[in-house]
Amino acid sequence: MQKMEAQKTIPSRRDEQQSAALVWIVTPLLATGAAYAPVHAAARSSSLTPWIMPLLLSAAFAVLVSLLKAATWPAAAIGFLVCTILAQQPGFGALLALVVLFLLTFAATRFGRSKKELQRLAEGRSGRRAAQIVANLGVAALCASMGWYAGCIAALSEAAADTVSSEIGQAVGGQAWLITSLRRVPGGTDGGISVAGTATGVAAAALVVAAGTMHPAFRPDALLIFAAACAGLLFDSVLGATVERIGWLGNDLVNFSSTLFAAMIAVMWLLFRGRIL
Repeated sequence: MQKMEAQKTIPSRRDEQQSAALVWIVTPLLATGAAYAPVHAAARSSSLTPWIMPLLLSAAFAVLVSLLKAATWPAAAIGFLVCTILAQQPGFGALLALVVLFLLTFAATRFGRSKKELQRLAEGRSGRRAAQIVANLGVAALCASMGWYAGCIAALSEAAADTVSSEIGQAVGGQAWLITSLRRVPGGTDGGISVAGTATGVAAAALVVAAGTMHPAFRPDALLIFAAACAGLLFDSVLGATVERIGWLGNDLVNFSSTLFAAMIAVMWLLFRGRIL
């Protein structure tokens, strides 16, 4: 969920400290995950040719999102690490899911922008910050680096669903309800859900799951991953209506927690079944 500054109940200093801690903790893990495979190959005197294309694709993606002002340069640098990890996954399905996520969120963020700016709900024109990239994509990249493909796609799908539901819900307007009490609340309220926002969020999750499970090996788990993403979307709203609403957690930690929740549902279910993809 992306909320306007005036609606935040968390003290700004605490919010900034939480976001900074998230970046400083997760970014080194992402750097390690991105570098591990090529460094390991170099240590064994293996050819580095297989890693050239992922690096080039990741660099191009980072430059593109920065030029489009979809992310700041520090955020684009972290996006490069995420993209490098996802590009190393089999069949490029994770990378395709990331591209679909980017296209969906890019379009949703700009949909009805004038209306959202008047209501002070629009994202800054400089693009997403580093903490937002870590919050939305960090879990997916970490899951991919550990070989938990289903968790990776579930996290990417939840991130797409969350952003699209929030942006479209704010742009379309209409009635919103607090998920914990079903009490009517203004659009943009932490934990508020609307019909338009929820429907478009679920559709976004489905598209990302479809992109990430095109390979026959992953297709049997598509429904599970989709369900995990939808559960993560609901979990995000519950956190928004509770710990975010009372000022304990900022939006970045809520988003990170929601993608983690979606990923862990997928991973734990596959572990229960005795396999992990």
